[in-house]
Amino acid sequence: MVLVLLTAFGVGTATAIGAIIGLVFKNVTHKFSDIVSAFATGIMLCTAIVSLILPALDTPNNFSILVCVSGIFLGAIFLNLIDRFIPHKHIEYNTMLESKNEKNNNANKIILFVLAIAIHNFPEGLAAGVGFGLENVSHAFSIALGIALQNIPEGMVIIAPMLSIGISKKKTLTIALLTGLIEVVGTLIGYLAVSIATFLLPFCLAFAGGTMLYVVGSEMLPETHAHGSHKSATYALLIGFCLMLVLDFYIG
Repeated sequence: MVLVLLTAFGVGTATAIGAIIGLVFKNVTHKFSDIVSAFATGIMLCTAIVSLILPALDTPNNFSILVCVSGIFLGAIFLNLIDRFIPHKHIEYNTMLESKNEKNNNANKIILFVLAIAIHNFPEGLAAGVGFGLENVSHAFSIALGIALQNIPEGMVIIAPMLSIGISKKKTLTIALLTGLIEVVGTLIGYLAVSIATFLLPFCLAFAGGTMLYVVGSEMLPETHAHGSHKSATYALLIGFCLMLVLDFYIG
């Protein structure tokens, strides 16, 4: 349990580390934002497929494929329902810059922005926690390390938009830490779920993979490929995917 807690906080603080880097290099171009976000997308995509969904199929029974497919779709539906019923806003970089003079709306924008990031971070924490349900602890660490690596560029790119609408540096770091805590909660929920009912492990792995695939398909890929940097973003995605593949091969 101590290892799980340390991993959870390590994954959660990675976003804040990225935010600190973003404060140092705060003049981030939109192209750079798309590239680093695509890199994070590649890591997330590989984690979902190689580290979560494929292990879910390793269960030696006739229903493993049914359990896996059901878990993927239910994970996606779960996040889709959150998208529908929890008010939040996927604020794009340009939209944030254009809104920097709308001081009266800053509080609402902050709340919506934090909720969007939190929804994005929860499945990542869930994946890290579920990974510890596997007997291979090194595999769980590779999942957590991959998620932490993709959280750093994510933390970097959220800083400039928040600063542009007048949020102070102190508040931006606080927001980054709060969104990181969502990952800690997700990690603990994932770990407790597979610890209490070990027979649910294949389903939980697929469920976590499905939530991550939903985020990749509905938010990350469209955003990184919508502003004229699609070739650079595609190669960044491949680099992120292959990096996670190497980590899983040598650590997992």
